[in-house]
Amino acid sequence: MAKKTVADIEVKGKKVLMRCDFNVPLDDDCNITSDDRITKALPTINNILQRGGALILMSHLGRPKGKRNQKMSLAPVAERLSELLDTDVIFTDDCIGHQTKAKAKALKSGQCMLLENLRFHKEETIKDEAAREDTQLRQAKDDFARELADLADIYVDDAFGTAHRDNASMYTVPVVMQGKPKVIGFLIEKELEFLGKTLSEPERPFIAILGGAKVSDKIGVIENLIDKVDCILIGGAMAYTFFKADGRAVGNSLCEDGFLDKATELVKQAKDADCEMVFPIDTVVVRELKPGAENKVVTGNIDSGWNGVDIGPESRQLFVEKLRGAKTIVWNGPMGVFEMPPFDEGTKDVALAVADATVKGARTVIGGGDSASAVTKLGLEDQISHISTGGGASLEFLEGKKFKCLEILDEK
Repeated sequence: MAKKTVADIEVKGKKVLMRCDFNVPLDDDCNITSDDRITKALPTINNILQRGGALILMSHLGRPKGKRNQKMSLAPVAERLSELLDTDVIFTDDCIGHQTKAKAKALKSGQCMLLENLRFHKEETIKDEAAREDTQLRQAKDDFARELADLADIYVDDAFGTAHRDNASMYTVPVVMQGKPKVIGFLIEKELEFLGKTLSEPERPFIAILGGAKVSDKIGVIENLIDKVDCILIGGAMAYTFFKADGRAVGNSLCEDGFLDKATELVKQAKDADCEMVFPIDTVVVRELKPGAENKVVTGNIDSGWNGVDIGPESRQLFVEKLRGAKTIVWNGPMGVFEMPPFDEGTKDVALAVADATVKGARTVIGGGDSASAVTKLGLEDQISHISTGGGASLEFLEGKKFKCLEILDEK
């Protein structure tokens, strides 16, 4: 069933509490280096304000571990939001407490207020599993959530980046707001529509590109995609675990010895499902991982003392060739140490091939995280159908997991 969105409810004259993902990157002077996460929330924010809602925004930033840390304050976000909305965004010094409550109560229709970092309170990140076993933790999490819930008449979730977490603001707040409207924003609606349709109604050929460091992070994704895709391209350091499982030497490359049997099993599962699994045929290796390090390209075994850092030129050609005729592409994880040139070549070539496929009519989805950073770095974001705002969340979606914080929201 589809979830109700903010467009399905009346917001005029109501206090609306909206969970956003304003976990933006900051430099040493606390200047925002990319406001992408803020601009992506604007359609929902503008809709509520223009329709006469009094809007209270909440988010986390970084990992302050339950303590106030000025370097992780949301004050710069309030400043940037004020510029983007061309109106004063009221900023509160805390997300709960008497002053916050008073400011929320005084908030008028069409006004916007941003609460200070939720994670300045340790209660925000108490896991429900821990709370089930400890009544004090349960009480603390519930009390914190209730203080937030009491600020508003309506709850809106537009934070896809944290959709896989059971944080107080994501799960407990809507639970305690029973009987009040609890809906999703337009950003989450777009994410669910794109990711959902891509997996359930793909045009074929459907190709998944999986990279990154660890096989263990992608086991669930591979298992879920094997029955859905025609081909999986495997890059990044996770390829070395598959190589070693196949009896090849991987030198000093990152390898998860505890997952060799699982890697073998996944290859067999893919074969049984008639899903082609494609591995790199050559590898760029270095003795020492540093920018501009001496490197060479090897096929087959990797000698002791050498580290695999990227897919080689023949692999790049192979992957690009495979992507050429694709009609649906899902990509999660870089092909190598892309943040350190020249070991970004594999990731760059794959990004360009995905962009090219999009131009030719393919539906392309980048699953957030490092792949999204790579695409943005290359200035290709306009040539991709959809770049997910949630790294971990999109990964869990690709695994076929349900998000309990979305399950409890109102159905259409």
